Amino acid sequence: MAWLSPVLWPFLRVLALFTAAPVFSMRAIPTRTRIGLAFFIALCAQGVLPEQPVISLNGREALGAALQQVAIGLAIGFAVRLVFASIELAGEVIGLQMGLNFASFFDPASNAQVSAVARFFGNIALLLFVVINGHLLVLMAVVKSFERFPVQGQWMQALAQMRLHELGASLFSSALWIALPMIALLLFVNLTMGIISRVAPQMNIYAVGFPVTLTVGLLGIAATLPTLEQPMLALLQRAIGLFAPQ
Repeated sequence: MAWLSPVLWPFLRVLALFTAAPVFSMRAIPTRTRIGLAFFIALCAQGVLPEQPVISLNGREALGAALQQVAIGLAIGFAVRLVFASIELAGEVIGLQMGLNFASFFDPASNAQVSAVARFFGNIALLLFVVINGHLLVLMAVVKSFERFPVQGQWMQALAQMRLHELGASLFSSALWIALPMIALLLFVNLTMGIISRVAPQMNIYAVGFPVTLTVGLLGIAATLPTLEQPMLALLQRAIGLFAPQ
């Protein structure tokens, strides 16, 4: 157990992370690959991990310790998933303003219908996550989490210390801040169309308004998309800060 225990608990925590975190939980990655990668990461992290307690697998403490590792790993993955949910929600709001919410696709990650703009924002966030080395930040967070949440049987106390509800409460506010420039731009376009419809009532505003709103929305997305990196990085650092000590 002195040889097995230092590797077993990090392995369970990393494996639970791989079942919930973006990129790592993609269906394109085979299950055996996730298990092997989780064991490899747990083995390589032994040089920086604090000393792990030796817990016998036959005792009652083993069940509590296993539940704690799974809960913390799933919580880290869920926190990172909330970052992507904020960006996808911003895409939903933008698509609603553009009138593109009728164009929806099936998202296998959430098992729900997602609009085209939200799906586009989600794919961009996924690519940006890899470009800014977000996957390495997540692995660093799960390794650093052993300093803040050492291996023990009190998994309910660990969940209470994470305060994930605060991160979930900021989901809507973060999405609104990301979508705010596009909301202001499309609101100005709609007001302009309303003035034109009053000045020239003979113009079919429904036939003209949709192409104009769609064109301005696409141009606005192209103009504001380069600014998506800073909000996403700030949200990711906030999510990781719940688990990694500053």
